[in-house]
Amino acid sequence: MKRFRRAALVLLLGACATPVPEPAPAPAPAPVVIEAPAPSPAPPKPVMTSQPLKHLLGRNLKPMPDKALDMHAKCNFRDVAGGRGSMDLLVKNAEVKRFLAEVNIPKQGLCRFELKNFQQTARLPNVVLSDAASACVVRMWEQEKGVTVAFNNCQAQCAGDAFSYLWPILVDTRTGRCS
Repeated sequence: MKRFRRAALVLLLGACATPVPEPAPAPAPAPVVIEAPAPSPAPPKPVMTSQPLKHLLGRNLKPMPDKALDMHAKCNFRDVAGGRGSMDLLVKNAEVKRFLAEVNIPKQGLCRFELKNFQQTARLPNVVLSDAASACVVRMWEQEKGVTVAFNNCQAQCAGDAFSYLWPILVDTRTGRCS
């Protein structure tokens, strides 16, 4: 039985080792000229359309017009965390005439902003005051029935860690009150 297996194995290996004869080369075919089909027109690009958010459906929202900011506010405010502040702001035709804001944040420090330390660098769409010495930027813009006064990169105007807790000041344009 062992001899039969060995013989079968030798025959099997021998069959695998025999070279396959190569076929004779076929005569070269005559060159065939294939005409390319006319290029089909490119498919039209799909048009992307904006889908409104579900909470905006049915609302008639229009873009806010770019108009010069005009406002006067002299107010004091207090927030729910116990912070207090005051602001005196006068803007006529998007030019800041008077600006003084103080925000006292309990256990953190005081932030103070005065117009004399800033230069107005933009009028529309937002009023922008910049302090070149400290890179502090104060932006003011009107939205619906209020004006927002926001502060960016103003650590130099604040004592302690107060800037980390400083929020924008909101002014009601009808009443002149701050919050």
